[in-house]
Amino acid sequence: MIVIGGTGTIGSAVVKALSPTHEVVTVGHQKGAYQVDLASPDSITRLFKAIGTCDAVVSTAGIAKFAGLDELSYEDYFVGLNNKLMGQVNLVRIGTAFVTNQGSFTLTSGVLSQEPMKGSASISMVNAGLEGFVRAAAIDLPRGLRVNVVSPPWVTETLIARRMDPSIGLPAERVARAYVAGVEGRMTGQVIDPRKPPAPSRT
Repeated sequence: MIVIGGTGTIGSAVVKALSPTHEVVTVGHQKGAYQVDLASPDSITRLFKAIGTCDAVVSTAGIAKFAGLDELSYEDYFVGLNNKLMGQVNLVRIGTAFVTNQGSFTLTSGVLSQEPMKGSASISMVNAGLEGFVRAAAIDLPRGLRVNVVSPPWVTETLIARRMDPSIGLPAERVARAYVAGVEGRMTGQVIDPRKPPAPSRT
């Protein structure tokens, strides 16, 4: 399976959680066994052609602009739209041809889709868009393919690195369990909150 963003805080924890039972290919933006630019459909196509077929794709990657509404320019919105939103949409669009029957995609949105805060307008929009895409795409995917999206809360390690209160976060190790559930479970079209038990499978 492929873990995109596998060199980051959450991605590294996901790779660690999946590696004992799966053959994992780690993909980063500049590091990892392979590199990809999520904002470039051509880069995503080259990645899949280089790796070949796989049984699952996990994405913990994607960037978006965090700034106040009066500070965001028109172009700022396209950082998240082109990268985190369409980048992960394109992982599914392009990757469908490379994922084996009954395989899965597990994407990443974020808690700001449901719990916005000051400065999160662009990120909240992108996260909510991803969640809507996953619910609809799950209906259309062929060959028993599944797609889910994990909506992580603030991660403890990130809060510590930013010198913020770590008590409001969840350790990356616990967040990673939600991705394992997305890969190994039977659910599809679900928004998985690492703070809660997975929703029942849709069959």
